[in-house]
Amino acid sequence: MLQLQARGWDLHYMNMCTGNGGSVQMDGPTTSLTRLAEAEDAARVLGAVFYPPISDDLELTYSTPYLRKVASVVRASQASIVLTHSPADYMEDHQNACRLASTAAFAHCIQNFVCDPPRDAFLHDVTVYHAMPHGLCDPLRKRIHAGSYVNTTPVHARKRESLAAHISQKHWLDVSQGMDSYLISMDAASRRVGELSGKFEYAEGWRRHLHLGYSGKEIDPLKDALGEDCLINEAYETWLQQ
Repeated sequence: MLQLQARGWDLHYMNMCTGNGGSVQMDGPTTSLTRLAEAEDAARVLGAVFYPPISDDLELTYSTPYLRKVASVVRASQASIVLTHSPADYMEDHQNACRLASTAAFAHCIQNFVCDPPRDAFLHDVTVYHAMPHGLCDPLRKRIHAGSYVNTTPVHARKRESLAAHISQKHWLDVSQGMDSYLISMDAASRRVGELSGKFEYAEGWRRHLHLGYSGKEIDPLKDALGEDCLINEAYETWLQQ
């Protein structure tokens, strides 16, 4: 996101879940309010438009009411690129967020699909990219490979600053998942993906969604925008054609 912003792109940022379940120190409503403030702070660090959550933790389902809300956000943003979760990840909220974001992007031009709140459809192309799952594997431990690597080295410090705004998550992740400091975990994950790229010190891995229904032809606007800071994984592309 920050690499796109450096090239003049506008950023839009949405947390679909309130985070109400993520504390052993605060009750649910207090945790939700705390997480909302932290998310707004993170958006300010990123310089992104912020959209509030729509569901409590573990209650985000792939359902029409939630789809209408996410579709409204996509239309409000007039997105050309949608960055979302991996279709397969360790947590159901992540997987359902991915499905909602993907379908909402698909519906960007379907004027007869009513979103909540109502907003006009738009016709320009949209491309969806999926992040790497936590641990670089799916829930059945199968290794997931990136389709492209984005160099985050120039923006790593600011990425870290935005993540640090979610301070209440540190204790929760330490207690519930043994992740030590979530900032250290992010550093390690970014460094590992950078190693896999063979080129960048810190990186993120992304996979491009099939273009059908989203754009008139196969396009790769992330590569087009980022140039040498986006490295295509040729081995992955070859595997796709087999």
